[in-house]
Amino acid sequence: MNNNKNQTTLLHRFLDWERSTPDSIYLTQPMPDGSVQDYSWREVGDQARRMAAHLHSLELPEKSSIGLFAKNTAHWIVADLAIWMAGHVSVPLYTTANADTVRYVLEHAEVRLLFVGRLEGEAAGWSAVSASIPADLPLIDLPMSSCGKGRSWEQIIASTEPLQSVHLPAPEELATIIYTSGSTGDPKGVMHSFRSMYTAPAVTGCMYANGNGTSNNDRLLSYLPLAHTAERAVVEAVSLFSGCRVFFSLGLETFAQDLRRARPTIFLSMPRLWGKFYQGINDKIDPAVQAAAFADPVAGKLMKENILAALGLDHVHTGLSGSAPLPVTVMEWYRQLGLELLEGYGMSENFGTSHFSLPGQVRVGYVGAAIPGVESRIGADNEILVKSPAQMLGYYKLPELTAQSYTEDGLFRTGDRGEMDEQGRLRITGRVKELFKTAKGKYVAPVPIEAKLGNHPRVEASCVTGVGLAQPLALLNVSAETRAALATAEGRDKVLTELEMFLAEINSQFEPHEQLACLVVVDEPWSIANALLTPTLKIRRSQIEDRYHHQFEHWGNSRGKVMFE
Repeated sequence: MNNNKNQTTLLHRFLDWERSTPDSIYLTQPMPDGSVQDYSWREVGDQARRMAAHLHSLELPEKSSIGLFAKNTAHWIVADLAIWMAGHVSVPLYTTANADTVRYVLEHAEVRLLFVGRLEGEAAGWSAVSASIPADLPLIDLPMSSCGKGRSWEQIIASTEPLQSVHLPAPEELATIIYTSGSTGDPKGVMHSFRSMYTAPAVTGCMYANGNGTSNNDRLLSYLPLAHTAERAVVEAVSLFSGCRVFFSLGLETFAQDLRRARPTIFLSMPRLWGKFYQGINDKIDPAVQAAAFADPVAGKLMKENILAALGLDHVHTGLSGSAPLPVTVMEWYRQLGLELLEGYGMSENFGTSHFSLPGQVRVGYVGAAIPGVESRIGADNEILVKSPAQMLGYYKLPELTAQSYTEDGLFRTGDRGEMDEQGRLRITGRVKELFKTAKGKYVAPVPIEAKLGNHPRVEASCVTGVGLAQPLALLNVSAETRAALATAEGRDKVLTELEMFLAEINSQFEPHEQLACLVVVDEPWSIANALLTPTLKIRRSQIEDRYHHQFEHWGNSRGKVMFE
């Protein structure tokens, strides 16, 4: 455990690690040729200082916004450190963002310079958005950049002396502007100070290693977007706070290899990936064979160890999940393996520092109690209200919206609906504005129904809708394996039977007015590319409803229980 906890910002912490453990490896980056590049704290500091010196030489206005448009790599974090060392503000952009979103963020944040790295689709990804980049905006190509239009990171580092006297920010200074993924309307710029980014890992130690916190012996794998708060908080902030080693993944094709290389002790993922791991093992080892082995203390112990080792999760002491409910079967399977997955709830506005399940206190369907230092209560319309020590400074250029987002006593209006149990554990029941009324005049909350639908292994995402219909219905985005099965008559009949049985099971758990008239399997997979999922893989409800609304009445009045678009 790091015993030097008197620093006040993550940059101070970095400088401390650079000074006290200069030769320890901080970042490990796999390369396209199959090689692996390690960077020590000293080497990261040297490159960051050289880039900071270059930024200084450009004589940009104080606290300028500097964009980071790149997939996760070691140099994403090095560039972020360089921006801070030069006294500027980092503005990450999702690599999945379309041209309009890129244009909006660059203009709204008044970005003065843009670091460009690897993008979705590589060169094609750059071509898709390049027209939205102002012609006079200076570009710097990170190593492995998809752009090739800016100044080379390597050339700048080679020709620039390191900045010796770096900017040491005060805790209240603006550190970064994180643009929300924008499930509705334009993304909002969430302003975080150095204090909030430092406070998040400082107060969340209870989540890790059975309450023992994080240490410089921990290992992390970075693969979820660093432009999103969750990865920024669990990977970048925790690593800088505690001196952890960070490994990176080159992409989907190498992910399994990258995970086994990292052997992380802390692993954050989304329900979809936890489910894919589960399904992948079931495809190789029949669940009945697993159950028989697990019943034997000796054989079971060996099989569990082998499964976790095959996944690269055998060293994980803390498995984290968020963004959507975990299917119960998936959670129970990991618990059998000896890995208790911990679900949590947080927002960009509080740097993910809100509620989290703790080991031994997990309640299925709940996201845990408020983290120490967090105040929370249920307000009008069952809205979840939160005051976090890692709360944002406000929304960039939106002072009125910022003011409207807080109660008179300073709690943030999350827009989420919820309820708490006797231990203060929180259950998310939907969005305040997502309730809809059926033709019978009854209100339906879609999120709890969607959570149940997510328990089926064939369902990757769902959208429950039905404004003005006699009964609600559910649109299903199914797995690639299910789509392949639908190509044959036999496979289609099998899927139909499974989903009909599942619908009956789901409906038995809800009130009559909430029961689904039917399940509709949609043709086109929902994705970030077709704007039906956010960059964090949440559904864009309004866009999905707009796409299919002309068929709702037909589907709702049909006598079929499962239909295919």
